[in-house]
Amino acid sequence: MSPEYEAGYDVSGRLLAEERSGDNAPPLSVSELSALLKRTVEDRFGHVRLRGEISGFKRAGSGHIYLCLKDDNAVIDGVMWKGGAARLPFAPQDGVEVIATGKLTTYPGRSKYQIVIDRMELAGEGALMALLEKLKQKLAAEGLFDRSAKRRLPFMPRVIGVVTSPTGAVIRDILHRLEDRCPTQVLLWPVLVQGQGAAEQIARAVRGFSAMQPGGPIPRPDLVIVARGGGSIEDLWSFNEEIVVRAVAECSIPIISAVGHETDTTLCDYAADMRAPTPTAAAEMAVPVRAELLAMLTEQGLRMDRAVRRGAAQARERLEMQARLMPTPDTLLAPQRQRLDQLSDGLGSALRHRIADARTHLGQASGALRPALLRQYVSRAAERVARLQLRPDYLERVYRDRATAFDRLSRLFTSVNPDLPLQRGFARVMAGDRLVKSVADAQAAGAVSLRFRDGAVDATIGGAAPLEKPPAEAISNPSRPPRKPRGGKETGQQDLFSG
Repeated sequence: MSPEYEAGYDVSGRLLAEERSGDNAPPLSVSELSALLKRTVEDRFGHVRLRGEISGFKRAGSGHIYLCLKDDNAVIDGVMWKGGAARLPFAPQDGVEVIATGKLTTYPGRSKYQIVIDRMELAGEGALMALLEKLKQKLAAEGLFDRSAKRRLPFMPRVIGVVTSPTGAVIRDILHRLEDRCPTQVLLWPVLVQGQGAAEQIARAVRGFSAMQPGGPIPRPDLVIVARGGGSIEDLWSFNEEIVVRAVAECSIPIISAVGHETDTTLCDYAADMRAPTPTAAAEMAVPVRAELLAMLTEQGLRMDRAVRRGAAQARERLEMQARLMPTPDTLLAPQRQRLDQLSDGLGSALRHRIADARTHLGQASGALRPALLRQYVSRAAERVARLQLRPDYLERVYRDRATAFDRLSRLFTSVNPDLPLQRGFARVMAGDRLVKSVADAQAAGAVSLRFRDGAVDATIGGAAPLEKPPAEAISNPSRPPRKPRGGKETGQQDLFSG
């Protein structure tokens, strides 16, 4: 062990730290050391510009942006607060090379250093084109540039909506060109065409035109033109923003993109239904030339007149040819005229024959109508009427016959009345609602009901007793009352079921 170590440190193995004489380095807390490092880094690197590729890009719900900037050998964390993130002229993505301006600081919570970004720009036109190509591929994969979904422009739009700057030369060129070709009502939605917030205003204008309802206080456009003059790729970048491209692709009105000049191309051009090389060309695509339309209508009118005249002449020629081939009226009517003459000649003789036949028939009928025949017919009819009159003796005979028949039916009903024998002392044996007619039925029922003239009693069936033959007197004269026994005592009615 070196002497310096032995002289500066206690090697006695003590557990408690003690201050030694001459020691001018008191121990620091972790927070104090982190604060010293933070002040040192921020003082030394208060303003830096870093060039690197974005990696791990993330936008928090609060609006802050967190990312990493890297090159081939190193990586540094970065953060951009909500206010700066809202002012970004482009949408950061992983893989895009940028130049970030800000200051270095430390994050004591994790003992890491990071750059707080105030401004972020694309690192040259190559990075901008790479970002543009990446966004183009993404939107194309979603079908926003599909040509099969493009709509045809209306031939003669009554109202045209224009999304552009109200102070630039673009709107004047469009109005002038429309005035020369075909005057049309124009609705201008003023927006910024470059700079901070331009993309949001353009998208809002396109969606606003699309949301208009027909028949409202402001007429709904039949066609929309999104226009801007020429410029660099940075000037036209608002029309490459995803929010603008999606608004143009989702617009329910046919739309023309006229951004830049001949060689300028933006993603808005791919999403629109039609691309115009210039705003003036967009106005030419939007409406036809009124003078040419009038000339075309005049020419079409002349052609129609010639066609009608030529058709009438040809029809007249065909009619004359057909008329020459058709027979004359005298030829067509000659047979009918001859037949009419024949019929008119035979009409007089036919009428005379008809009258003669009628007279003959009348004479035959009048000969049969004699007064004696009529009186005979009336007499027979009177006899029939007399026979049909209602006589009292006939009614009395019918009444007696009906009364006799009714008496016979009444006696028959009385004789077949099932309750009449009960009045003479008989009883009816019932098993529920069924009449018991034999011993077997009574034994099968077990319990029966004996119905008399003044009520009913229940009985239980016992063993069957042999049937005793009735006395000869009862059989010979059943209506005679039974004789008294020799003892002089009368016996009551015998129980049918007693032993």
